[in-house]
Amino acid sequence: MQINRLEKLLEFIKNEPNDPFLKYALATEYLRLNQADKALKYYEDLINNHADYTGTYYHLGKLYEAMGRRQDAINTYEAGMKITKEKRDNHAYSELQAVYDEMMDE
Repeated sequence: MQINRLEKLLEFIKNEPNDPFLKYALATEYLRLNQADKALKYYEDLINNHADYTGTYYHLGKLYEAMGRRQDAINTYEAGMKITKEKRDNHAYSELQAVYDEMMDE
């Protein structure tokens, strides 16, 4: 029997429970499987415990948008822009700025 991607990731996280990449991969996989509640749990864990994992902010913000949580999305984008600016991650900053500006124009 072939083990699917989610099962593999869940096995990996048992051995490395604080690995931000594995948390991000799990969040992304849950989102792909339309399990937004589980994706949200991992994305929020990343923001709270691995604030410098910059890729999280865009995806968490988009998830909040999809859930109708506009202010949470705005707050997430703002926090992400602050972090990415501090880290001089210009690519991630520009992506966050674009979605933030788009939301503010609504």
